Amino acid sequence: MRAAEVYDYAIVRVVPRVEREEFINAGAIVSCQRTGFLQAAIELDEARLRALDPHADVETVRRHLRAIVAICAGLPEGGPIAQLPYRARFHWLTARRSSIIQTSPVHTGLCADTGSALNRIMDRMVRPLATPRSPA
Repeated sequence: MRAAEVYDYAIVRVVPRVEREEFINAGAIVSCQRTGFLQAAIELDEARLRALDPHADVETVRRHLRAIVAICAGLPEGGPIAQLPYRARFHWLTARRSSIIQTSPVHTGLCADTGSALNRIMDRMVRPLATPRSPA
């Protein structure tokens, strides 16, 4: 059995009208300093976004969300930030900002597999909740 790894994560939020401070969770970023893991997962629910702002520029939001994934992966389309060391990228992505794309405060967890942790975080914080089954 592998030892538990300490990881940091933040939830990616879309705040279509910053002045209203309403947001939807659209993804997560996970970083493990010991293993050098840095990855983002994004799943934008357009219907929820349009419920908050019917005039939201969905394509622009999608473009910015794709940039987060590219920066985490160190891809050229992530621009100069994607070329920084992975921890600097994580800190840059999770810095507080007042824009349409924001992140939650950084949280810490323990896991045996950071990729699985990212999937669990997406299930718990981003993906739609399962509909409870009614009693038979």
